[in-house]
Amino acid sequence: MSLKQAIPSHIFKSLPPMNYFCLRIYNLNDMSIVKINSIIGGYRHTALFYGLSVLIPWLFWFGAGYVSHITPYQGKYLNIASVMAFAGLLSPVAVAYVLISKNAALRKDVAGRFFNFREMKLRYVLLACLIMPTSILSAQAVSLLFGYSPLQFVITGEYTFSSGIFPVSFLLVMAPVIEELAWRSYGTDCLRRKFNLFNTSLIFGLFWGIWHLPLSAIRDYYQSNLLETGWIHSVNFLVSILPYVILMNWLYYKTGRNIPVAIVFHITAGFFNEIFATHPDSKVIQTVLLLILAAYVVVRDKKLFFKREYEL
Repeated sequence: MSLKQAIPSHIFKSLPPMNYFCLRIYNLNDMSIVKINSIIGGYRHTALFYGLSVLIPWLFWFGAGYVSHITPYQGKYLNIASVMAFAGLLSPVAVAYVLISKNAALRKDVAGRFFNFREMKLRYVLLACLIMPTSILSAQAVSLLFGYSPLQFVITGEYTFSSGIFPVSFLLVMAPVIEELAWRSYGTDCLRRKFNLFNTSLIFGLFWGIWHLPLSAIRDYYQSNLLETGWIHSVNFLVSILPYVILMNWLYYKTGRNIPVAIVFHITAGFFNEIFATHPDSKVIQTVLLLILAAYVVVRDKKLFFKREYEL
């Protein structure tokens, strides 16, 4: 047995992340071999990443919100607001790219997580595709018990918001792709380096809710229209982020930190919540269902969520 294999896991995890590789160590607590993926230790610039990922988008989005309320809102003002909003969306990806590009080990790690299909179990891929559409359809079904219309199940072909010069269908796909290229390439793992997965999910959920706030200032955007439907629906959006993030991170780590799985999960969340004539109250029911599912997943998979070190 080598010296590294003899180091207890509770001591090893406190060591500084100097080398980024997968290491097998001997856990003296339960006499088992544990594989620690120390590449997580390379995602060190947590404050810098999240600070810039809030500051830069907020500057663009508050600016876009101001421009969007200049009348008449057409022509150059529409174009300017749309470009500024999209630039804000791109900003966290740019921050992640700069931080990752300086480190060869991180570049290799991120590239590998697009193609680590051998680590993926089919059931988690299916869950990534089915959880969100199933949850909204189930919520609509439950709402019928309270007298809501069955017409909610109609696919309308229309959307509840606009996105400036960009088609809504384009943003429903591209926004998840762009966001997850930032959150899963750097954002989640830099938190996971310091916290267990449960706390990582709570912290990221809080950040993500705050990150979305300036979008409510942009005319006709989803968050802006949500405010007009009533405070309960705005609060529901923020609350819904918590179970959503827990479930996404669960799938993300269950598939070997696979980035495309997170992207698919995010796309299904936005797409299926838009294609039906869903009553806003049904989305409140959906949040309750997702909270129940997230609680079940956390209790069922305690080791994944509450173990401090990241195990393969």
